[in-house]
Amino acid sequence: MFCDDADIRRGFDEDEFLPFFQPLVELRTGQLAGFEVLARWNHAQFGIVAPDHFIPAVEKIGCINELTRRMLEKAFIAGPMLAGSATLSVNLSPMQLLDVTLPAKLEAIAAHGGFSLHRLAFELTESALVDDLPKARLVARDLKQLGCRLALDDFGTGYSSLRHLQALPFDELKVDKSFVLTMTTARESRKIVAAVVGLGQSLGLTTTAEGVET
Repeated sequence: MFCDDADIRRGFDEDEFLPFFQPLVELRTGQLAGFEVLARWNHAQFGIVAPDHFIPAVEKIGCINELTRRMLEKAFIAGPMLAGSATLSVNLSPMQLLDVTLPAKLEAIAAHGGFSLHRLAFELTESALVDDLPKARLVARDLKQLGCRLALDDFGTGYSSLRHLQALPFDELKVDKSFVLTMTTARESRKIVAAVVGLGQSLGLTTTAEGVET
């Protein structure tokens, strides 16, 4: 199998990991609001490989911080080419949210790339918050102090959603695409999406729909 330890390390040596930019659009205005930065592997033999096929292996060999660093460095370089108010959103893995050194490392990367952290949002899945919520709260606090925004990703599919909304300083909710993709065919999905949007509005949070493809 190509996605083994040696091949991943070769991919790092050959600088084959790169960011793709998925646009985020404001529904009311149709204006571009920013981009979600998605890691891809431009594999020498297999071409573009999606993260589902390599992220678990990258985490297993302890290279997830290296991958995030490279994605951020490349994304920050692209920052000046984006509209002045455009934001970047980046996913964090569970182990990274529990890394108390992350904020300092992020600050150094942003300073080197000349990128304002007020334009950066970190997306956290609910499963990332289960093991050690107190430590996650400390890391989240430090990220917020740097100016970063925090988004709760895949909302409604993880664990104790409302507890996490209360415990951590989130700015945004992301409705899981499984509900969005079935809105036009399933009444239950429409109700769930409406409920999440209403919850976001009541808490003063931005709500983002994932999986909008048409």
